[in-house]
Amino acid sequence: MQTTLKGVLERIIFYNEENHFTIGELRPEKERGLITITGHLPSVQCGETLSLQGQWTQHPVHGQQFKVEKHTSELPATVYGIRKYLGSGLIPNIGPKYAEKIVDKFGIETLQVISEDSGRLKEVPGVGAKRAKDIKRAWDDQRALRDVMVFLQTYGVSTAQCLRLIRTYGNGAKEVLQNEPYKVAREIRGIGFKTADKIAVNLGYSNESPPRLEAGLLHALQEQESHGHTGYPREKLEAYASELLETGMDRMPPRVDALIDKGELVTTTSGLIQLPNSERAERVIAQSIHRLQSNPSRLPAILIDKAILWAQDKAGFVFAAQQAAGVRAALESKVSIITGGPGTGKTTILRALVDILKAKKVKLHLAAPTGRAAQRMNETTGAYAQTIHRMLKFDAAESTFSTNENHPLKTQFLIVDEASMLDSKLAAALFRSVPDNAHLVLVGDVFQLPSVGAGNVLKDLIHYAHNDTSAHRSCAQSVRVTKLETIFRQKFRSNIVTVAHSILKGNAGAPAVVDDLQHIDPQQDLHFIKTDTAEECVDAILELAHRHIPRFFPAMDPLMDVQVLPPMHKGVAGIHNLNLKLQQQLNPNQRGISISATRYQVGDKLIQTRNNYDKGIFNGDLGRVTAVNPEAGTLAAEFDGSVHDFERTELIDLQLAYAISIHKSQGSEFPVVILPLLKQHFVMLQRNLLYTGITRGRKKVFIVGDPVAYAMAVRNHESTQRITDLVQKLTQG
Repeated sequence: MQTTLKGVLERIIFYNEENHFTIGELRPEKERGLITITGHLPSVQCGETLSLQGQWTQHPVHGQQFKVEKHTSELPATVYGIRKYLGSGLIPNIGPKYAEKIVDKFGIETLQVISEDSGRLKEVPGVGAKRAKDIKRAWDDQRALRDVMVFLQTYGVSTAQCLRLIRTYGNGAKEVLQNEPYKVAREIRGIGFKTADKIAVNLGYSNESPPRLEAGLLHALQEQESHGHTGYPREKLEAYASELLETGMDRMPPRVDALIDKGELVTTTSGLIQLPNSERAERVIAQSIHRLQSNPSRLPAILIDKAILWAQDKAGFVFAAQQAAGVRAALESKVSIITGGPGTGKTTILRALVDILKAKKVKLHLAAPTGRAAQRMNETTGAYAQTIHRMLKFDAAESTFSTNENHPLKTQFLIVDEASMLDSKLAAALFRSVPDNAHLVLVGDVFQLPSVGAGNVLKDLIHYAHNDTSAHRSCAQSVRVTKLETIFRQKFRSNIVTVAHSILKGNAGAPAVVDDLQHIDPQQDLHFIKTDTAEECVDAILELAHRHIPRFFPAMDPLMDVQVLPPMHKGVAGIHNLNLKLQQQLNPNQRGISISATRYQVGDKLIQTRNNYDKGIFNGDLGRVTAVNPEAGTLAAEFDGSVHDFERTELIDLQLAYAISIHKSQGSEFPVVILPLLKQHFVMLQRNLLYTGITRGRKKVFIVGDPVAYAMAVRNHESTQRITDLVQKLTQG
């Protein structure tokens, strides 16, 4: 039997950020005592007055409870409720102490004062102009968030998504949602077409309306970009969108034509449909390569044979033929590529080039996609290296790079390491910034996972170079590719290198399997620890990180030097659960704050998941929490030697990083890598994923899991072919 209740929410016992399931205690109006309520209650806070509809139930352990089916929420109208509401931590800079002071001063008018006359907050002892301003701003943000949450609570939109909406549209978020719901899907990361579509349909948009069909087509192409494609065949795109939208195929061609006419889609000569920014990026890459090919080098005269001999003497050993060829190609050709796996001599070539160019006083730039890769480049060559983003000087105000074709790099020679990570948009920004007469050298391993962003730049350039038969091109004008295949590091008995190349050859036999952690030989650099279940896998990882690695290698920091790389996010041995377990094991009981479903504590290892140009922190950068402010809901973290403050709305772009994805680890090396590998990960088990994970380990790699899963990954080498138009654009000139 359905019952109605009304009362003040006294306490939140449990809250699930993902589905908003809440267990709380309510103080009913005109009744004594508290009752337990359960149900999906998005964005409720202690002190609010809730009107509830639902049924009484009997829990076998906790007794009588009220199961909520529908609810409405009101701001508190009593002094008691207001004090509870403000003291709940809802508004940064108002904790229980200041809530008490403010409510004592203004009583029942407190919320009205904050909303309409916030200057009066300075009448409260301890509240100065800055704190009053901060409280007012936080109140306005929270009010906007509250309005949006109430509006969206039936659509399953999370608090994190609402925070993104508020950050983008401010107090106008609700109006945007009501008037242009499909705009939200295009502009807000984390709010997909399906959510926007659900909102639009409930607002009265027809299933066959042009805005819906066009938004669905754009979403369909964006979905393909998320899989790495920079374009998609028109017929396949129309079929995919038709299925997605549950509408007839005949509805699609007119809408594709309309989007092309409006410039929101582009069609290519090869029959692909591209989003304009992807088409533009590939066109810029092709134009930049041709520009470099057609302009002469301005390097000082270099006797290459003598320079290579000099570099060999400096290195103390004779270069292999492939290594010498790589140095020669880079010095002779305006655009060259050096590719090979671990231990094949890429670093030797880089060091030789840097030594030669420095001796000739050539203006040299070194760059890599990630901070860790740039740091490693610096260490191995002795020359200054930086991230591509820093080198190109991103202008946050203009949302573009300051360094471009009109203001190019002041360089004669640019070397880019970890070039397999270059997606088409970053490559376009980089290549267009290279001066006409400069040399460009790309160094990378094509067997690693491709870039996270759309495109296949390194592979496409290699394919173009191998098929460029233009008779008029001189040696200097050709794109030269040096493929390194001989393993040199093997003489140091590196099992990491040996196993990595064995994976590429398709050898599915798991290496050096042991059944017990006690059988680990600390002298070996790679071990496979066999576990039968996901729970055993997690236990073994915790033992390794907490006990065995610190015992075997006391100089290593078990938190920052050890990186766990699970193939998947969900599951017992997934990223989310391992982060929680490793946090409890390696950094327990520290001062912290809870945001959504994550607790951040002083000392925690973090990863930035989105480029933050204002702070100069980029997707994939690792840091560590240095301070937290629970009252304000903020934290400070150190990234690459600099400490940055993060507001509450910025925390959605941070995640715990005890465990990160193999994709996020690209461009980085870690002293120790632990790689969970189970049959439950079968969706992600691919040869290039396993290869990339293992080659992230510099000194030690521990594979923990099932040898059958290892074999599954090695045998699965049919990774999805990325559809791009870059080779065609390069070939067409």
